[in-house]
Amino acid sequence: MLKIFLILLFIIFIIIQFFRPEKNVSSETLATDFLIDTKANDNIATIIKTSCYDCHSNNTEYPWYAEVAPVSWWMAHHVDEAKEELNFSEWSTFSEKRKRKKLKEMVEELEEKEMPLKTYLPLHPEAKLSNQERVDLIAWIKSLKL
Repeated sequence: MLKIFLILLFIIFIIIQFFRPEKNVSSETLATDFLIDTKANDNIATIIKTSCYDCHSNNTEYPWYAEVAPVSWWMAHHVDEAKEELNFSEWSTFSEKRKRKKLKEMVEELEEKEMPLKTYLPLHPEAKLSNQERVDLIAWIKSLKL
């Protein structure tokens, strides 16, 4: 009985591999991008791209395990939710009011160490922000005048 169950489970696992979510990959940086619109310096741009853009832009760099369902489904859902909350690729399309709100939320998330997500960091240690990077980002965001 256990053997039949395991064989069935394996067959289901193989079948679900054929149901792939759409990938969040764009070959270009849009003129509406946050880093272009805000004229971020190279240091700030590198920090934001490394720690934020995989989930909060139109261009996710997928690790190998994102090819395996159901992980691929979970990642697609996670990225969709993140982009719904804030999509840096569409920044300049936001109203001034929405931009101010998002900047304020970004500062709060950074101050409370809520971003990047703790669940993201174990497999993406390069995204972990140092205290200095956090301080630099907060200061830079606060310096943006809208």
